[in-house]
Amino acid sequence: MKLLVAVKRVLDYNVKPRVKADGTGVDLANVKMSMNPFDEIAVEEAIRLKEKGAASEIVVVSIGEAKAQETLRTALAMGADRAILIQAEGVVEPLAVAKLLAKVAEEEQPGMVILGKQAIDDDSNQTGQMLAALLGWSQGTFASKVEIADGRAKVTREVDGGLETVDLKLPAIVTTDLRLNEPRYASLPNIMKAKSKPLASKTPADYGVDATPRLTTLKVEEPPKRQAGIKVADVDVLVAKLKEMGVGA
Repeated sequence: MKLLVAVKRVLDYNVKPRVKADGTGVDLANVKMSMNPFDEIAVEEAIRLKEKGAASEIVVVSIGEAKAQETLRTALAMGADRAILIQAEGVVEPLAVAKLLAKVAEEEQPGMVILGKQAIDDDSNQTGQMLAALLGWSQGTFASKVEIADGRAKVTREVDGGLETVDLKLPAIVTTDLRLNEPRYASLPNIMKAKSKPLASKTPADYGVDATPRLTTLKVEEPPKRQAGIKVADVDVLVAKLKEMGVGA
């Protein structure tokens, strides 16, 4: 079985985002970029499934600017077999990403598509669900455990009430949650090997998809700074202060 894994290049989670002076977006100039953490988990899960014998090939795909090749090489160094870069400048919205992934899935015919539940830059949490709808495949979102046997996938999901297990007919879409696994570090020999692994470059036009944004960002601003706390002498003063602030009104 072939596994298709989608990865995204985002601002490194250790970097504090800075808003541009004109408020049009987040300043990405001269800052560290890396693979979206949830997508790292997706790559790791695909590798583990291959190591268990449940998969034979892992194909990673990324949609974005040319520098996303670095992210794909990281996935290849972790253990993926080949990569596809769909080169697109500017913002590519979740629906366009889902349409492109659907075209890739139709071309590659994977038994499962694995991707992070959301990207930490826009926190949309939409692509996996949209992809399942476009392909008409079953889906298991927010996965904390994935088991494959007899042409089916058993996915344990994290939901508000605890855990839910769904039995999916393959092919299927799985989106990964934090507790699914802990991604491995790529070894130096594997990093060197990744440089020679196949990486195909495509464009949205090659798949007949219009990736033009449909949404306009009006303004981006920093969250308000937290105000300093105050000490109160007793409960009566606390209640009075809370009423004054309109808390519990």
